[in-house]
Amino acid sequence: MKLPIFIADAFTVTAFRGNPAAVCLLEDILAEDAHQQIAVEMNLSETAFIRKLQPTDSFAQSFCFGLRWFTPVSEVPLCGHATLASAAVLFHKIKNTNSTLTFVTMSGELKARKAEDGIVLDFPLYPTFPQAAIGDTKVQDIRYSPDTRKLLVRLSDSYDRSFLETLKVNTEPLPQMEKTGRVRGLILTLKGEPEGQRAPYDFYSRYFAPWVGLSEDPVTGSAHTVLGSYWSQQLGKKELRAFQCSRRGGELDISLRPDGRVDMKGGAAIVLEGTLTA
Repeated sequence: MKLPIFIADAFTVTAFRGNPAAVCLLEDILAEDAHQQIAVEMNLSETAFIRKLQPTDSFAQSFCFGLRWFTPVSEVPLCGHATLASAAVLFHKIKNTNSTLTFVTMSGELKARKAEDGIVLDFPLYPTFPQAAIGDTKVQDIRYSPDTRKLLVRLSDSYDRSFLETLKVNTEPLPQMEKTGRVRGLILTLKGEPEGQRAPYDFYSRYFAPWVGLSEDPVTGSAHTVLGSYWSQQLGKKELRAFQCSRRGGELDISLRPDGRVDMKGGAAIVLEGTLTA
């Protein structure tokens, strides 16, 4: 078996920053267990598999494809950065002739469209609901998103970006502490700093998902379907600029739409192109 494979760094325009995802193009049906085996071999936070929906489809000319995402541990229902990477491969390497692509996924139809300075993802927008605060740590708010099973923890406004960037988070015990299945990801977030101190961002975040094998994810599109909803309400804004404070770092432009969905724009740098042999 030989598969075209790419690695693209998403939510950045600079190689070796943002969040890397592997992207495989499937001409034929792939054995079910091979998806997970390839994801383990790639050992990235997500490996995306783009498949043709009809035998006569073309990666260069068709506009609608199937899309699945796998971590090294399991399949996930939604992944933003691997969707962005998939669109970047089709647009920039395969030279797909369409301006908008539709992906059929476990989370419904997702769209990706070309923009002058990146790619815009059309994703669902997920609300959060208040949770009781715990302990005496400096936490300003705790919210839960049942749609995505993500827990959002907003740190006190007294902290700054450097605090979030240097915060040591031990994720190893989390799957044993939370075994109900209600939580599959932890978001730490912080209100942005005023203009003039650094590049202006409306909010910062970090994302941890040891429940699916990711101690920390560098830049997470799915987390921003929750963060966009939360910070839009908190700041009274529909247009938001976000930065995820991982070691690699990445930025997103977020726009809440009247139809209850969210557009997320980011760049992608394709850093590897080759053939997978198995």
